[in-house]
Amino acid sequence: MRYNLLTAVSLVSFLCIGSTLDAETQRFVRFEVDGTPVYGIVEGERVWQLDGDLFGDWKKTDAVHELSSLKLLPPAQPTQVLALAGNYRSHLKDEVVSPRFQIPQPFYKSPSCLVAHGQPIIYPKDATTVHYEAELVVVIGKRCRNVSPEQAMGYVFGVTAGNDVSERVWQNDQNTKDVQWWRAKGADTFGPVGPFLVRGLDYGNLLLRLRLNGQVRQEERTDHFLHDIPTAVSFISQYVTLNPGDMIFTGTPGKTDVIQPGDIVEVELEGVGVLRNPVVAE
Repeated sequence: MRYNLLTAVSLVSFLCIGSTLDAETQRFVRFEVDGTPVYGIVEGERVWQLDGDLFGDWKKTDAVHELSSLKLLPPAQPTQVLALAGNYRSHLKDEVVSPRFQIPQPFYKSPSCLVAHGQPIIYPKDATTVHYEAELVVVIGKRCRNVSPEQAMGYVFGVTAGNDVSERVWQNDQNTKDVQWWRAKGADTFGPVGPFLVRGLDYGNLLLRLRLNGQVRQEERTDHFLHDIPTAVSFISQYVTLNPGDMIFTGTPGKTDVIQPGDIVEVELEGVGVLRNPVVAE
């Protein structure tokens, strides 16, 4: 019942936002039918089930679903998930951008960290300081290797909203931090994404906002990236082959703060909608 309530409220929020989009914008969802993941294209309050490959050739079928009735999945199934550290000046502690952040700084999150809209963020039993991080997430549309910044947007399928959940002690504590961020950033459920995968927006100029229990805690536009999407995709592709469905979290703005079991975290991305997840103790 909790899931259905969270879903219904967010979908209403999305439909209000979506009403301002132009006709060239496409909105997709991923969900299950008889235990099989499928994609659908959103038209108003209904979803037309698709046949074929979303990242290749597809067509609408005759199967139509009410959007509010669907339990959504993460909007893609990536082979790998990357994220950018320090990609907003407002998130960096120093007034002057240090040399290491003058190039993109990607790191890996595990694909198993992904959870969908409405699903819980599990607060690990041995965690002490878990933070939210609102982010725009790029979804790759076709195999991408050694592309230039000028070519890069041709390899981007669309964007979704994301939350790069982070355990700060495991990440940063000088006495106890891990050598790598493998669990601080990649623990199961530490990567909520969704609810929709949207293409046709001006990805470099969208309002990103996070609310914790209804109060706005982060708010900034994506035109404040230190490294824009073409730069980030191109840079990563020089070293790592990106595949259709792969995701790149593009960094978080401003200050982050703690979340606790019982909290509700919402990431709102203009033109995409509201990603809402409860926090639950392990």
